[in-house]
Amino acid sequence: MTIKLITFDLDDTLWDTAPVIVSAEAVLREWLARHAPKLGGFPVEQLFAIRQRLVDADPSLKHRISALRRRVLFHALYDAGYPQAEAETLAADSFEVFLEARHQVELFPEVMPTLEALSQHYTLGVVTNGNADVRRLGLMDFFAFALCAEDLGIGKPDPRPFHEALRLGNALGGAAVHVGDHPGDDIAGAQQAGLRAIWYNPQGKAWDASHQPDAEIGSLSELPEVLRNFQART
Repeated sequence: MTIKLITFDLDDTLWDTAPVIVSAEAVLREWLARHAPKLGGFPVEQLFAIRQRLVDADPSLKHRISALRRRVLFHALYDAGYPQAEAETLAADSFEVFLEARHQVELFPEVMPTLEALSQHYTLGVVTNGNADVRRLGLMDFFAFALCAEDLGIGKPDPRPFHEALRLGNALGGAAVHVGDHPGDDIAGAQQAGLRAIWYNPQGKAWDASHQPDAEIGSLSELPEVLRNFQART
């Protein structure tokens, strides 16, 4: 079957996520130190405890990471002595500060030319569990749609986000390919939904899952050749 649709994970597939989150957390801490001094040096362990309590009470928050972070911030601020209305305002404002910093990503150098080349021949989409927004990153022109677990209320590896991608991309599973770095969320999830899955593995890690990816790449620049090989075998 001719390939029609390619979907992409975002974090650790189009950019390196860890330094972005570390920087965003630092920006958030600095902002809170200036604007919410009652919070003081709020222990990270206490934030984790609040997070766990909220997820236990509402498991759907696991896939709504923006809503979860806002609620964690609110409870931390409220527990620190801020009245409810002020804690809500501070939580909302501080989350926006974090989100802005979270979008200061550095795309892998091959991302833009690869997306530009592929978008000429395929429908491209995004399926992500994170809260990065390709619109804020100026990448939406390449994509027909962007699916986020936050909006769907369910995340990878559940097959439903991939099924929704097939619907929006007007493609059958055999005509679709997903590209991502996570063996479970991306590879197993996509394959379970009937898509072929390409493992993005720039560090050359050993594969340690029972199911095998349909292909493996160390750079997104390898994608066009892999796709041509898929087409040749159909």
